Amino acid sequence: MNLSLNFLSVAKMATDDYIGFTFFVGCMAMMAAAVFFFLSMSSFDKKWRTSLLVSGLITFIAAVHYFYMRDYWAAFGESPTFFRYIDWILTVPLMCVEFYLILKVAGAKKSLMWRLIFLSVVMLVTGYIGEAIDPSNAWLWGLVSGAAYFVIVYDIWFGVAKKLAVKAGGEVLKAHKALCWFVLVGWAIYPLGYMAGTPGWYSGVFGGLSMDVIYNIGDAINKIGFGLVVYNLAVQSSENK
Repeated sequence: MNLSLNFLSVAKMATDDYIGFTFFVGCMAMMAAAVFFFLSMSSFDKKWRTSLLVSGLITFIAAVHYFYMRDYWAAFGESPTFFRYIDWILTVPLMCVEFYLILKVAGAKKSLMWRLIFLSVVMLVTGYIGEAIDPSNAWLWGLVSGAAYFVIVYDIWFGVAKKLAVKAGGEVLKAHKALCWFVLVGWAIYPLGYMAGTPGWYSGVFGGLSMDVIYNIGDAINKIGFGLVVYNLAVQSSENK
């Protein structure tokens, strides 16, 4: 019965419903990526399997949430903010874990991982407050969220993570740099979505954009892209043995 209802809700989507389209494509793309990463694990050395497992978990969790977000949008025509932040509170810290996992070969400590996780949680919780709980002060909560984001950027580009990547050298350094670019450029997509969906001094500039389309595109680029960087690192490391 539930499956038939889900099918009917998708079937009723208008042909020009571009937001619904990105939800549907995001769901399928994340699930396909998760299957790919899970099946790839057995092809590489044990030291890379955990990284690939995390990549698979990131995209699988996202696929499940996109399934619900797609149906929520189809049923109510509203942004599924609650489901989206549940997805992010699970997947974004896991993306931070990827930095620790690839840098373990250079002696990365768990303190680095927990620092990045903590900053990511602060970034997401304050973002949720500004978007769903206290939108009248969205600019303030967005400022706090942005500050946590920029600390993450500093840590991975110039801090301990950078030094460990340089120490590891080779393919690990290349992979770390690629992940850094995803955080700097790819994650910068999300503030645009935040400003498009919340009131503030920026409304006149970003108010005409679709928050959900921006978020959906950002999720697909970042979550799948993170996993592909880790997969390429595993491939290159195996070939250079």
